[in-house]
Amino acid sequence: MNAPRITVAMSVYNNEAFLAQAVESILAQSFGDFEFLIVNDGSTDGSPAIIDGFAARDPRIRAIHQENRGLVASLNRMIEEARAPLIARMDGDDIALPLRFERQVAFLDAYPDYGVVGVNTHDIDEKGIIHRAFDFHPLDHDSFVAALPDGPPLCHSSVTMRREAVRALGGYRKAYRHCEDYDLWLRLAAHTRLCSLPDRLFHYRRSDGQVSVRHIVAQQTGAAIAWAAYRERTAGRPDPTEGLEQLPRLEELDALFGRKGVTAEVRSRVALGLLHSSSAMGGEGFTMLIDHIRDGGTRDGLWRTVARLVKFGQPLQAARLAVALATH
Repeated sequence: MNAPRITVAMSVYNNEAFLAQAVESILAQSFGDFEFLIVNDGSTDGSPAIIDGFAARDPRIRAIHQENRGLVASLNRMIEEARAPLIARMDGDDIALPLRFERQVAFLDAYPDYGVVGVNTHDIDEKGIIHRAFDFHPLDHDSFVAALPDGPPLCHSSVTMRREAVRALGGYRKAYRHCEDYDLWLRLAAHTRLCSLPDRLFHYRRSDGQVSVRHIVAQQTGAAIAWAAYRERTAGRPDPTEGLEQLPRLEELDALFGRKGVTAEVRSRVALGLLHSSSAMGGEGFTMLIDHIRDGGTRDGLWRTVARLVKFGQPLQAARLAVALATH
């Protein structure tokens, strides 16, 4: 049997409400030369039956059922089992428009120096309402690199990647759970080129249950450590997080990186990135913000955060922040 051009890699955990629509959007692609790996990562809802139903009707689908191991383990399993030279990511609640694969394959065929290409997106909410976007993910590699300090410049579930480029770096790293894509882009940027197509060929699902909402502090903290590790690598020093099973606590970062100030740098990066999250400002993120101020970090715009906390219905935090700003 000839290998397909694309392996579609979808990890599913309790996506029952949106899964059928996500799968159907892949089966409706104008470019149909793919195998479709769907890992049921220990779902407890109706997702397994939905997956098996589609697999029975379309021979391109291979269902893999496993106990819950998390997204990183599921993605690495699919990378190892992929038969195609290209791997297309997909999540169980998003929607790929019909020309996505066709345009991505054409781009990668035309530009062999690019190893990853995403597409631009619109958002879609839990009710299926599309919220149109007007900004763009970077459209060339130089713009992609320039955007890296601000977070992931690609929509992870929209990308198509060259399998060997990802495998050469060991795939996704377990320690960077919840920000595994950002860590991967930072590592890949030194070895290949990355960008997104201008075409908006993807609907990215926004919901209160998504990782970037439920685990926002852990995600932002991991991303800040990934950025610190990237800076070590670009300076010609070893990556101190290489081989870790989990990331250390903030107060352990100076020792891990072998220099003072890393803890404060990471804390500041995280705290200032959480100012618009009411959930983060109601807990660990607020503590980081106060420590950032006590460390002598920038205060630009933080008086506006006092007013924002009042708007969030968090007057005690607003008062504590005002006192910290006035006394430190």
